[in-house]
Parts: sequence; structure tokens; C-alpha cells
Amino acid sequence: MRKVILQEFLTIDGFAAGPNGELDFFDSFAGDKELDEDLLRFIDTVDTILLGGATYRMFVEFWPTPASENELVADKLNATPKLVFSRTLDRAPWGKWEEATVISSSAAGEITRLKRQPGKNMVLWGSMRLAQSLMKEGAIDEYQLRVCPILLGNGRRLFPEHMSTPEMKTLETKTYGSGLVLLRYQPGGGRARTS
Repeated sequence: MRKVILQEFLTIDGFAAGPNGELDFFDSFAGDKELDEDLLRFIDTVDTILLGGATYRMFVEFWPTPASENELVADKLNATPKLVFSRTLDRAPWGKWEEATVISSSAAGEITRLKRQPGKNMVLWGSMRLAQSLMKEGAIDEYQLRVCPILLGNGRRLFPEHMSTPEMKTLETKTYGSGLVLLRYQPGGGRARTS
């Protein structure tokens, strides 16, 4: 069965965005050759990119017209089919590439349907509201958290204080030369913990 993999950049104090949604805390890690190589290998394992409406709007401004240093990653990312979960978008163009498909129905229901279909895994990037709703439904099969050695002090948390989270089984840890750390987890099937 296909998996949904959530990939998210976080600060060491647990924030996935600044107070106003800023994502500049991980800008200094852009262009990290080892990170880009890992991303290229990872993209080969997925055949669908899942995005919320706000993340789609941010991504479509950058990826279809990338800086040349991201060309290899951009080519693979742009060619991968995308689903955008939004109740406000009617369509989701993606530059010269195939448009993303807009899904306005229940995200959890659609994800359950997609998991039963043949294919590679699916990746969810950014899209905190979508991620949190899928976490509540138990629809995330793997968490890949890229922890940046930065403190924000406040902002938007991927795991809000009130959210119950399953116990996690560690799949991998990896430290990059830049200080960024990859943490891969799988919900371990243990009892849920409430913060």
C-alpha cells in the first residue's frame, strides 16, 4: 500500500513557520548539495505531491521558474503530479507543466482512496493545516523532519500543544554538514500521547 510521507522543516524549538507564516529560517540551507542529492533520490520514490492551497501558491511562484542552482530538483519536482487540497481554488496551473489537480472534498477520504491505488508513495510538503488534519486522522505514515539549528522563539508549530500524537518509531537520523538534522519517524502503533 502507498504511504503518505510528511516532510517538514522545523526549528529546534519546534516551529514550522514564523508568527506570520515566514519560512525564511531555512533559507540558509537552500543549495546544500548533500540535501539536494537526498531530495533527488527521495523524489524518485514518490509519484504524487500533496499541497494545501497556501503552500501551492508559494510553490508555484518558485518551482516552475527556478534558480539555475535548483534545476535538477526543479525538473523532477515540476514533472511530478500534484494534488492541491483547497476549497477556494478552482484550478492550479503549474507554469508550462501539467496543472495540479484541485481536490475540494475531504482530504482524509481522498488520501484513503489514493493509498489503495497502485503507485509509489506520496509526499506532503508544508501545508500545516492539511498536515495537522491528516495527523488527527492517522493518515500520515512517515514523518521526515528536517530540524534546522535555529531558534525562532515563537511562530506556528507543526505539533500544536493540544494535539494527541502517536508514539514514534525512529527510522533514521542523519546530520548534514550544515548542522541540519534529518529525523525520520513512523507512527509506532503505541498509545497516543497528549502534550
